[in-house]
Amino acid sequence: MRPCSKKINDYLLEQGRDAAAEWLSAASASRAEQEERHMSEKVAIITAGGSGMGAAAARKLAEDGYRVAILSSSGKGEVLAHELGGVGVTGSNQSPEDLQRLVDLTMARWGRIDVLVNSAGHGPRADLLDITDEQWHLGMEVYLLSVIRPVRLVAPVMAAQGAGAIVNISTAWVAEPSAMFPTSAVFRAGLAAFTKIFADRYAAQNLRINNVLPGWIDSLPGTEERRASVPMQRYGTAEEVAATIAFLVSEGAGYITGQNLRVDGGLMRSI
Repeated sequence: MRPCSKKINDYLLEQGRDAAAEWLSAASASRAEQEERHMSEKVAIITAGGSGMGAAAARKLAEDGYRVAILSSSGKGEVLAHELGGVGVTGSNQSPEDLQRLVDLTMARWGRIDVLVNSAGHGPRADLLDITDEQWHLGMEVYLLSVIRPVRLVAPVMAAQGAGAIVNISTAWVAEPSAMFPTSAVFRAGLAAFTKIFADRYAAQNLRINNVLPGWIDSLPGTEERRASVPMQRYGTAEEVAATIAFLVSEGAGYITGQNLRVDGGLMRSI
């Protein structure tokens, strides 16, 4: 269920980065002990995991026994990773170089990647036709390419292992676009399409990918009007989203892929 040692060493040596030296220095320990440890450990990467739903997902997965590697631009993710016994990189999920550093560090430390959770920040918001070309391009970076790039890096590792699960934190407004979040609605609709195409392509290799679609969550500023619009009459919690993510990467969700799962208290009306 995991890459052989030769493939892992080849991966690291091909990168030509410090991660390779870190891995090779660890070879002074017994190879048998390393093999046993790598087989028993589950490893999750979380991007944009310094706060909010990304951080909640990292905490939940660590609680469930995962080793966690966290990327965030604020530095909070690196601090959280260390608190959880994992590794962190301070950088941007819009930077291919920072994402590569995260994957390299994860492979150097544990030699496998079982789960990828992609969170995101906030893209531009404005009246629809006031959004500039530059803002549309930024929205694509924030909401779409921030998923495609890490998936491109991690999927080959998962395929070599024979298994892997990816969850993208999207938005409940994918199916019911709102002028409140124009760039999010447009590019996360694209994310839904990407997710389905990826599922079709890689399901036979035991790679699964799904999106969670949060509604009004307590990591956002609360208003009474928004609360009243939810049939459950409350905001959801980041921990509830994290629990959904934990389910989607679990064996119990082993037959679920290519789906968009709402976590919105019944907010969305479309069937």
